[in-house]
Amino acid sequence: MDPLMILVVDDEPLVLRSLICFFKSEGHDAHGAGTLAEAVEVIESVDLDLVLADVNLPDGTSFKLFEKIQGASPGPELVLMTGYGTIDDAVQAIKNGAADYVTKPLVDGELRMVIEKARRRRELRTENAALQSAACEEFDFNKIVANDPAMKEVLETAQAVADAQSTVLLTGESGTGKTLLARALHHNSNRCDGPFVEVACGALDDSLLESELFGHEAGSFTGAYKKRRGKFEEAHGGTIFLDEIATASPSMQAGLLRVIDDGCIERVGGTDTIRVDVRIILATNRDLAREVEAGRFREDLYYRINVLPIRLPALRERPDDIPALARHFVRAFARQANSDVQDLAPEAMNVLTAYHWPGNVRELEHIIERGVLLAEGDRIEMSDLSAEIVEETDSDRTAKVVPLKKAMEEPERRVILQALDRAGGNRDRAAELLGISRSTLFNKLGRLNINKAKARG
Repeated sequence: MDPLMILVVDDEPLVLRSLICFFKSEGHDAHGAGTLAEAVEVIESVDLDLVLADVNLPDGTSFKLFEKIQGASPGPELVLMTGYGTIDDAVQAIKNGAADYVTKPLVDGELRMVIEKARRRRELRTENAALQSAACEEFDFNKIVANDPAMKEVLETAQAVADAQSTVLLTGESGTGKTLLARALHHNSNRCDGPFVEVACGALDDSLLESELFGHEAGSFTGAYKKRRGKFEEAHGGTIFLDEIATASPSMQAGLLRVIDDGCIERVGGTDTIRVDVRIILATNRDLAREVEAGRFREDLYYRINVLPIRLPALRERPDDIPALARHFVRAFARQANSDVQDLAPEAMNVLTAYHWPGNVRELEHIIERGVLLAEGDRIEMSDLSAEIVEETDSDRTAKVVPLKKAMEEPERRVILQALDRAGGNRDRAAELLGISRSTLFNKLGRLNINKAKARG
């Protein structure tokens, strides 16, 4: 195992030397300090994993080390030790941010336990940092496929408002990538180190959704056996993404309006006001203005959430992105399935670009996943695509094209026949209804091959 970098802080030279010798005998790098000032110098110059410090030092208490440790990145764990251990001291130490609390005299087994806890916490910090880095890279605006001008404009707008505290309303058809954009907004904002909490509002009924968002007190409803924090509290310091917001009930809309206006919530069944610091992103595939007109969505809430609206275009509106997205999904699913598939055959790509994509990007993703799994060579052939897509695009390509002149004649023919019918077949009356002369009507009857038996006079 990799050695830990440890700082021991104690004003008793014998204890200090003893602890340093023990940590070195266990294979770790250990430094020593006898005062707060010396400890601060080491913290500022060495990348530490663990600080084991006596509470009482000649120039103050070790509580003053918290500020220096919290300012370091990622920062070492602080474990406090004292010969005067009490429960009150332990509670105070933990409240101030200590990872642990031990009392003197320390035995070898206890020290090894401190080391093991510090190692596990270091591994967890390293893993979290790697996940955070991967997430930031995955949701970088430059990593999102956008060759089409319509999508490039969306990303430019999103990048411009990423750090804003105002609510963002994402609109567009299902499957256009609203969740992806919400995550990108979070990971490219100054809240990226905070939590990203996603709530699918349409997946829960009214009472459950309100409890999910705002939490509840014990006994507030049947089944509420204990107090529970809501998603807004979980998102404190970060971002909450409310998908399918048009499905929210009137009571939930009222609660949401309060959060936006004054940053406060109340748990279901509770009376205490809880302040939360969250950035709110909402999404819907419905026309909220029409929902307001129909009385299903609060007008005041609509205007409060429509501060920074971003509309994601349907895939059929961004045709330049279809080939790039298809190849992006090929690479992703080929890695996932350990497949040799690298691209699509030209005929298969032609089918994809000709299709109208009612399910948008999500549908394309599923089609490519299927193609990668079915492909026998290093590319997806047309036979690997969904039969419905191939048949529809074949039908579109083979449909007979009507000459423009003939296509324009058909509506004219219908109008003239309608006028003749209303005029009882009288051409003079029909011409008057149509606003043309009798001779013009006669010429049109001949050109359009309208049976003269339908016309008289």
